[in-house]
Amino acid sequence: MTVPRQVVHVESPTERRNPRTAEIDRMSTLDILRTINTEDHLVPGAVAAALPHLSRAVDAATEALRTGHRVHYVGAGTSGRLATLDAAELKPTFNIPDGWFQVHHAGGSGAFATAAEGAEDDDRAGAAEMVRDARPGDFVLGLAASGRTPFVLGALAAARELGATTALVSNNPDAVRPPGVDVHITIDTGPEAISGSTRMKAGTAQKIVLTAFSTAVMIKMGRTYSNLMVSMRASNAKLRGRTLRILREATGLDQQECSAALIAAQGDLKVAMVHLLSGVPVDAATKALADTNGHVRQALGLLNATGAATA
Repeated sequence: MTVPRQVVHVESPTERRNPRTAEIDRMSTLDILRTINTEDHLVPGAVAAALPHLSRAVDAATEALRTGHRVHYVGAGTSGRLATLDAAELKPTFNIPDGWFQVHHAGGSGAFATAAEGAEDDDRAGAAEMVRDARPGDFVLGLAASGRTPFVLGALAAARELGATTALVSNNPDAVRPPGVDVHITIDTGPEAISGSTRMKAGTAQKIVLTAFSTAVMIKMGRTYSNLMVSMRASNAKLRGRTLRILREATGLDQQECSAALIAAQGDLKVAMVHLLSGVPVDAATKALADTNGHVRQALGLLNATGAATA
């Protein structure tokens, strides 16, 4: 006799029927798209309401990186895929050191392209990943639309026991904050256009949260100057052209002067920028950046404070 698998009834707004979309299967193509778009317009407001909690997560993650620790993303299904994408884009955009961000996706890397839905029920697997990879002082951000995904909650509980700071992003305002979570970031996106399809508004909200979270952390870690990507890795012709344009925008100098500075700095955009903005030699700019952990604005402040800058 086949033993039926355990059944869990999830109480979350994301699982409820949406009265605004009850007739969606009878609509024209254009009206279907308009209806979905109308629902999507609710997402930014829901994210805005959670920003105070998100700011606490940003500060905790920044502190972890500043003290030599790491940031971990934990998710299953859509949440895990979105986390994987966000982490993957940080290296080319901000040239972050290897290991700053790690992703733990229920079902492993194979679940990115092929759904492994059963993996999310394994809380012990989530805990095991944290025991293996997390350390005291790390920051662990879990993502679970329902607020109850066992793999994610198991990982957060284990991470907290190890001495990491933890946060959970969920789309369920009715969920009680789990005991292993320091910061609960609730994004109330309500019922989906298609009931239970959390790849829709819930996923969109998580994408917005992840992008804002990681970008804010990068800004606070000095991986930008103003709103410019000064830490980017110029690995192709397009990005080398962007590097030159960024230097021109930051300094107001012409292409010839900026090209010469980049050559003198051996292609290091930050060194070239500090050199041109402060007027100090390249070696002094390099040292100032080393003394401020690569933070351009702090390096300029240091040079001004010591009287090294001539401009």
